[in-house]
Amino acid sequence: MAGDSATKIKAYAVPAVLFSLSMLYQLVLLPRAFPPSHYDVLGLKTYCSMEEVKEAYENLESKWNSGLEIPTTTEFIKIRYAYELLTNPIWKRNYDVFGINEQDHVLEKLSQQYAGEKFSNIALPLLCTVASDTGDDAFNVITSKEFQSMFQDSKPWLLQVYSYGSNQSAQFANSWKRIAALLNGVANIGMVELGEVQVAAYLSERKPMGRFFFRNGLPSVVAFPSGCKTSDCLTRFEGELSVDAVIDWFAMAVLNLPRIFYYSKESLGPRFLAKSSPHKVKVIFFSKTGERATPAIRQAARDYWNYATFACVLWREEEFSVWWNTFGVESAPAVVFLKDPGLKPLVYHGSVNDSWFLDVLEQNKQQELPQLRSLTSEELGCDARGYSRAGRDTLTWYCAILAGRLGPELDSMRETMRRVQETLSKSSELKAASEDEHSITAAVALKSKRLTLSWLDGETQKNYCFFYLNIESSYETCGPRRVPTDVPRLFIIRYERNATEDTFKVDKKAKSIWEFHQQEVDPAAQLSVTYNVSAEVSRIIQWMSNIIEDGDSRKLPFYRVKTPELVPEDAEPFWSRGPQGLLSKSMGTKQKIQRTIIRIYDYLGDPRIGPALLLGALMSFGSIWLMRTQQNRSVQSSQPSQADNGDKLKPRERCRERNASKRNLPPSITDFEPKDSYQMPLSDSD
Repeated sequence: MAGDSATKIKAYAVPAVLFSLSMLYQLVLLPRAFPPSHYDVLGLKTYCSMEEVKEAYENLESKWNSGLEIPTTTEFIKIRYAYELLTNPIWKRNYDVFGINEQDHVLEKLSQQYAGEKFSNIALPLLCTVASDTGDDAFNVITSKEFQSMFQDSKPWLLQVYSYGSNQSAQFANSWKRIAALLNGVANIGMVELGEVQVAAYLSERKPMGRFFFRNGLPSVVAFPSGCKTSDCLTRFEGELSVDAVIDWFAMAVLNLPRIFYYSKESLGPRFLAKSSPHKVKVIFFSKTGERATPAIRQAARDYWNYATFACVLWREEEFSVWWNTFGVESAPAVVFLKDPGLKPLVYHGSVNDSWFLDVLEQNKQQELPQLRSLTSEELGCDARGYSRAGRDTLTWYCAILAGRLGPELDSMRETMRRVQETLSKSSELKAASEDEHSITAAVALKSKRLTLSWLDGETQKNYCFFYLNIESSYETCGPRRVPTDVPRLFIIRYERNATEDTFKVDKKAKSIWEFHQQEVDPAAQLSVTYNVSAEVSRIIQWMSNIIEDGDSRKLPFYRVKTPELVPEDAEPFWSRGPQGLLSKSMGTKQKIQRTIIRIYDYLGDPRIGPALLLGALMSFGSIWLMRTQQNRSVQSSQPSQADNGDKLKPRERCRERNASKRNLPPSITDFEPKDSYQMPLSDSD
């Protein structure tokens, strides 16, 4: 019996669990998801008119005044709250359509405040109306007609859903003005009032039963990324409403802009300056407020990521001496540009204007002595596949390159080359003089953009470095560091372009391997010369002038080769993967779990779940009972047939055993009847 009970319990475990869940949902979870509405407090039907609300309240009030009914303090507060809410047209509309009840906290507060007192001592009214009308400060309010045509613009949209009677919307008005000012020119800004029910419902969320609601109440901030025209790609802000939080969310999730991090005096050096690429300009913002960078500055950081890297520092008065001695910063706000090592920082004090900052960044995006990179080779004119900085008509130009591995030796030589460049720049502004006669040729070439000075990372660009420094000791300059000493070397490349080849080009199919390789060479001829004299500014300038004079006056061989490609130094930035990839990476496991919990919580308010669980319990119970009944019938029907077969087989088995035993016994006189035997007849008597 115990075994049968355990088997039955195990068999009916699934329907029992489903039945328990359905009862738990119907008796516990569902009542919490659907608490009594303010209409229920007044004993009215949902969505009834304001006249009916006033009439119901007057009936209750007459009973209170006559003494027929005396409500408790809590009951009176709930009834009065429902009356004031449902007799305000805007509040009633928001509550009926979207379930918005932003002053619900007043109930608990007043219940605690007036606990133990008579209801007549409660100060009325309970609810306060908005002090300043939000509609007076609203701008670019979008109606249902304008909403259909607003997506013709390619810019993204940031919308605020608000209500005239919402206290929280009125408090957020000044912050919204600040947000609109920061996004001016970057995105379109608009506002939607709840009175535009169709548009507001389109921008709201939906519960499983189809009711519209705003999870975080009003105001609600939503965004349409560029190219988004439906609610499927709509992005909703779910954090705390503040200027900094909304701007950061919109810049990251919608505009796909990078975030500029804040550093302290302890972390700025090891985490920013030491880890930044050596060829990039460091831009540091000093801020008093600690707000994140504006979208315009973030957009500049994205556009100039190949040239500069950005950081923010929170200004503290007690750290004045640190920043003054390090960068020369006196106060905040300020912007600092760090270029070449050993060069004095460039500091700008005052607030940062977007257009001004872009102009300054364009002027200072490169180091004083720029690095020869895959990105800047054509821009600097140091590319045999391109043209001179002087223009396409220039046939001969020069590029002086300082190559070496990163270290103090290269930094010292870079400072020398900066002084060479500065000397040539000043000489180009002067007329010919006897003291500058050796620098005239190089200065004129620099001014006419036929001469470019740059430096090369010999370790990263080892193929390019070995190609031009093809000497025995080039391993001291190019490739990985194998010896303790680093020797930076200076060489100059003369580029010459064939004018007839540019004006007359004939496309023909390569007929042999030799012609194929000839087509692969660079169009400009190259000749390089290495400098092996002392590292003095005057000697270097004289050497470059002699090379330029000799290259311009003599007819040199037109030698063309295939130059090795320059290796890109930087990996692909994370914001170049697109908004969808960025969101999927930045969301993380924590946010995914939170969204899943929110969805489950929404579905817990679906009244269809309880009956569905009960139906599942009944169906599973019926199917299990039917299967067990059929199994029992089949077992019972099989048992009699087995018994009959046993009874039929037993006599046969007995006969076989009896015959077998008789065959084994010896013959006896009783086995055969004698021939002369006679049977005596018996009488009727005993």
